Order: sequence, then C-alpha cells, then structure tokens
Amino acid sequence: MSTTYDVIVIGSGPGGYVCAIKAAQLGLRTAVVEKRASHGGTCVNVGCIPSKALLHASEVFMEAGHSFAELGVDVGKPKLDLKAMLAHKDKTVEQNVKGLDFLFKKNKIDAFQGTGRIRGEGKVSVTGEDGEERELATRNIVIATGSDIAGIPGVEVDFDEKVVVSSTGALDLDKVPGRLVVVGGGIIGLELGSVWARLGAEVTVVEYLDKILGTMDGDVSKQFQRMLAKQGMTFRMGARVTAVEKAKKGARVTFEPAKGGEAETIEADAVLVATGRRPFTEGLGLEQAGVVVDERGRVEVDRHFRTSVNGIYAIGDVIAGPMLAHKAEDEGVAVAEILAGQSGHVNYGVIPSVVYTAPEVASVGRTEEELKADGVDYVAGKFPFSANGRARSMLKTDGFVKFLADKKTDRVLGVHIVGFGAGEMIHEAAVLMEFGGSSEDLGRTCHAHPTLSEAVREAALATFAKPIHL
Repeated sequence: MSTTYDVIVIGSGPGGYVCAIKAAQLGLRTAVVEKRASHGGTCVNVGCIPSKALLHASEVFMEAGHSFAELGVDVGKPKLDLKAMLAHKDKTVEQNVKGLDFLFKKNKIDAFQGTGRIRGEGKVSVTGEDGEERELATRNIVIATGSDIAGIPGVEVDFDEKVVVSSTGALDLDKVPGRLVVVGGGIIGLELGSVWARLGAEVTVVEYLDKILGTMDGDVSKQFQRMLAKQGMTFRMGARVTAVEKAKKGARVTFEPAKGGEAETIEADAVLVATGRRPFTEGLGLEQAGVVVDERGRVEVDRHFRTSVNGIYAIGDVIAGPMLAHKAEDEGVAVAEILAGQSGHVNYGVIPSVVYTAPEVASVGRTEEELKADGVDYVAGKFPFSANGRARSMLKTDGFVKFLADKKTDRVLGVHIVGFGAGEMIHEAAVLMEFGGSSEDLGRTCHAHPTLSEAVREAALATFAKPIHL
C-alpha cells in the first residue's frame, strides 16, 4: 500500500468520505484516516442515519395506534418491540457502513484505521489501537474530523449514556423512560425527544431561549411548538439549566428563569442533554503545525477552505457555518475540485435545513426576522396543508408553506415548510433559489395534481398573485 498521496483526508464522516471519493474520481491518489472502527463518522454511526431509522419506526408505531383505524385499517393496539426496533436501527447503520467500504474500494482509496495527527506540512501520522505509529506523506491534508457533544456551558454533566445521555446514548436506551427531560430545544433534542414521546415517554423540553429551533423562522417555530405540545410534549422555555444530577432512581434537572427568578427541579427517569456540538480538533496537532483556530475552536479557513498552513484545508463541522452533514458534503466536493485544479464553490445562501420530526420542518434561505433586521422590503406568501387535497386524503393536514420574496424583484429569499414530507419538498425551493428564481417562476410551473407539492406552488402564488385553493 502506497504511503505517498495527493491528498489525505482525516475523518470519514459525510464531509470526509465525500471529499475522498470526489478526489479519487478526479484522479488524485487519496487516503482516509479514521479513528473509529467503522467509516461514516458521527452521522452514519451514531447520528443522522440511526436517528432517522428510529424516527421512521416510531412514527409508524404512532400512526398504527392513531391513524390507521381512521383509514380503515384496524390493527388493534400496536405492541412495541423495542429490541426489534433497535435492531432495525443497527442494521441500517451496518448497511451504510458497508456501502462506504465498497465505495472506498471501488475508487481505490486507501483507508487507515487509527488516530490521525498532523506532523507538519505534508505529513500525517496514524496511531493504531496497539500504539504503533505510522507516518504518511502527502501533498495536501484535509481536516474533516467533525464535531462532538458540547454539554451545558458552565454545568458539569456526567454522561453515563444510560440515565444521563447524549444524542449517542439516546439511540440505545434499553427501555422507554417513563419521564424524559430533554435539555435543549434544537433539532437534535426535538428529533430524539419525539422518538421517545411516540413510544410512550412523558417528555419535557427545557430550553434557554424563548423559542424552539434557535435561528429558524419565528412563525415556523411558534406553530411547530404548538403541534408538538398537541402531541403531548411539554415545554419550559426561557429556562437556564443549572444542574443535571443522577439520583438513586433516575436523575434531576434544576433550572431557573433565564431572566432571573426561583429555581425549579424536575425528576426524570432519563435526561437527554442536547445543547449543541463543538468542533472536534483535539489531538490533531493543529497548534504545533501552526494551524490557526478561532475563539470557538473552529479552524479558520479562507473562501477556498485553506488554513493558515500551506497544503492544509478544513471542511465541515470544524469550520464556521451550520453543522449540517450536507453542508460538509458540498464543502468536500468543492475542496476536491480545488485540489484537482478546478473551481470548487459552495453557495451558503442555499443550504437547506430539515428537522425530521412528525411533521417535518424544512427551511432554506433567510427568515422573516433576518429580513426585517436588515431592512429588506419583502413579501410573504403562505398556504396551509389543510387546504391541500392530497394532504386531506393522507390525514396530513398539519402545517404550511411560506415563501419570502423581494418586493421589487420577486426573487425568492427564503422558503419555510412545516408538514409531512417537508424535507423532500424543500429542494424544489432550493433549486429555484440556486438559479436566482422568482416566486412567479415557480408559481407558473405546472405541478401534478393531487400532490403535497401543490402547496409549495400555492404559497409561491400568494407572494405575487393569489392562491387558487384558498
């Protein structure tokens, strides 16, 4: 196996493996260094993929107990086999990992298992579990080591991944907790919290901000919280967590009003801490190599993903921007193209974000709050799924589509969807925005009937004319 490469990618998550595959496709001699026993990083092993398997399975379980009878399918009260559900999750992960192994072999990518460390310009060492160190030479290095759980700022949390769990432990609870407290009302907390709520847990979300989903559109956040509350989830907003402690039985979460006030404690069988993630750069040797990081531990790069050291690049969660797998993938492709002498580029204004709950939430572009803050003159168009024929037939009438377009030019600035299949429908808007399209461009495009996507067209119509079915 050769030890001289055109590019070595440290990390095999979505950003890393996509970068490696694209680089190999472009004719570069490529290697990947991965410290896990399996490729795919957090996303494939303990993140995106296993969580989506549980989200889908728990959604089907919920529908079997509530919606099937109304559709004329009488299955009685469904019985949960949690062991089988977790086995489905594990099988899904295994299939994806094997798929990556196949792609590496197909593209003649050398894979090294061990901890990678930058030893200077063009040098990477790999230390295996046995402690043996091997040095590799390369023209270019791409840092794609992803992120790790951030914990709660100023609060010591002892994660045992059984009672006090991170997103990793929340994927492997051996029984449905009677009471689950979720610290953090962001995407991860709401997704995993909704899984266990569907399976029977009494879920309370404790969030520091006054709205869930952080920077997402306020209208979306407000309506979505109402939907989750209707499903049985409880929210304690504007609350600062001061302690997470294990008890003789279960755990306790103590919090107080963020604006000041008396503290309160909630008892729970399990606590999920989902307060964000931080760049994972420990042990990479960045300081010794001269790679500059910012005050948040992110690797500083220019618009071509170059670090402060010649021949060293960085992508994904370790650099600024949203910590999204598909953002990292696009950056991986761009870096590979740049290394091959092409003009790789990422349009950060058109990166969709999806919350895979039921219903789903999807967003691309700017929010109303951002447009107002910047003084942009815009028009909003909105259409509810309750007025969509296909949604009625599927009993999926919760939610809406909202378009935000420039008042003068009609160029689409943002699209936000709450509803069944939102994560699939958002890409129509993403393509439109990628090419600088207007709401009229989409509104005058024929959509098949009956489809949920007609709601997207109707919302576009609402920005420059009037929707037909409302």
